[in-house]
Amino acid sequence: MESIVLQITTGTTRATYDITAEVQRFAADRTDGLVNVFVPHATAGVAIMETGAGSDADLMARIDELLPPRDDLYRHRHGRPGHGADHLLPAFVTPSVSVPVMGGRLALGTWQSILLVDPNADNPVRQVRLSHVPG
Repeated sequence: MESIVLQITTGTTRATYDITAEVQRFAADRTDGLVNVFVPHATAGVAIMETGAGSDADLMARIDELLPPRDDLYRHRHGRPGHGADHLLPAFVTPSVSVPVMGGRLALGTWQSILLVDPNADNPVRQVRLSHVPG
């Protein structure tokens, strides 16, 4: 297995970040197999979905509806108000996904992208571990 760690600057904005190009660059020189994308953070996740046309903004809005960023709802209260909600995100948006690699290309669907989902504005830099397992 081969692995690298990406540093993704997210700044102080709660948002999604399309990391498909970075994952594709990693997969380009690899044999057929799987690439695992893993976020080693308690307040971030990874999603495969269509981007653009408002889908990414819709995802963040639905996360806010499902996990309202109100501090009085959560027992976990350190950090900025509503930070407890961020710690529940990985139960809904997984911290890892695996994508098939075929001929050095990610075998994603036409409209699929790989997103880092980060609702926590307290951490301006995130790590994403990419691991290739040959098939």
